[in-house]
Parts: sequence; C-alpha cells; structure tokens
Amino acid sequence: MTGTREPAPVTPHGPPIVVVLGVSGSGKTTVGKVVAEQLGVPFLEGDDFHPAANIAKMSAGHPLDDADREPWLSALAERIRKSAEAHEGLVIACSALKRAYRDELRSATGAGLWCLYLALDRATAWDRVSRRTAHFMPAGLVESQFATLEPLQPDEPGMTLDATADLPALLGRARAAVTRCDGRAGS
Repeated sequence: MTGTREPAPVTPHGPPIVVVLGVSGSGKTTVGKVVAEQLGVPFLEGDDFHPAANIAKMSAGHPLDDADREPWLSALAERIRKSAEAHEGLVIACSALKRAYRDELRSATGAGLWCLYLALDRATAWDRVSRRTAHFMPAGLVESQFATLEPLQPDEPGMTLDATADLPALLGRARAAVTRCDGRAGS
C-alpha cells in the first residue's frame, strides 16, 4: 500500500490543495499538519467544519449518513473554492470516505485537488480510536467508516500510503509524494 501510483500535478497556478483522507485513526491530522508545513500552506481540520448536530450524533455512537454529511461537505468545498480562486494552497484532513464526497470537493477546484489516502486496517483503526481521550468519535463507529469507505481510485489524482508504517517513514513518504505533486525539489 505504499505509493500505489505517481502523484499528478495539481495546479500550475500555485501550491496544491491536498486532502489527507482515511478512516478515523489513520493519522490524517498528524500527516496533514506536516504536509501543510512542508508546503507552507494553511492546515485545516475537517472535523471543525461539521455542524454541531453531526458532532452530537457521532458522540452518541450513531454513524453519519449522506444527508448528515452534505452541509459538512458543502462547507469544506466552499473553503477549498476560496483557496483555489485565490491561487493559495491548502491541506485539509478529512475522512472523504466516498468517491462522491471527493468528487464534490474536487468540483470546487476543477482538477486541482490531490488526495493522500492513508490506508489502515480495521483492527489498527479501532485500537487507535479506542485509545483517544479528547475526540468525539467513539471506537464503535470505526466499522461504519469501513462500510462507507471507497478507497482512492486509479483515476483520482493522489496516492495511497500505508498508515501502519512507522511515523517517520510515513511522514517521509508523504513529504516526498506531496513535494513531487507540488513540483518543488525535495529537501
């Protein structure tokens, strides 16, 4: 699962817009912050865009459905659109579990969205989420995320990385992938 294909260039008009995606516990926030720092662009936590009703529903142990996710995806797409229009890069950590969700986010930029999918097995995801103390997502919802998950497809600009790799190796692979995506020389 380490680097299933070469990354595609994102935009000739500025830094890329990157979505770091995967199920809960895959390391989206950790990796996303490093990627944003590497690119010198803002980092956004996708969870911050959920309406309060979504947070309450998940906190109560109920999975979101497509209708619940629509205002969240719309808010993320609007933020992506603003960055794209300003020719500014952006890194967002968000689950983006379905192809349709990624397509909605991609529609805000045209072809200018690049995805870094952090692939993770169920047992590791459940273990990581169950050890969290300050997050609304209970481990009981991990299975629902895998039921919804549609991994990154070959025609989607991006790369799949193994989220079970040790953190320095994972961050190194992510950095290399996004550096190539951005067209910058690695350092």
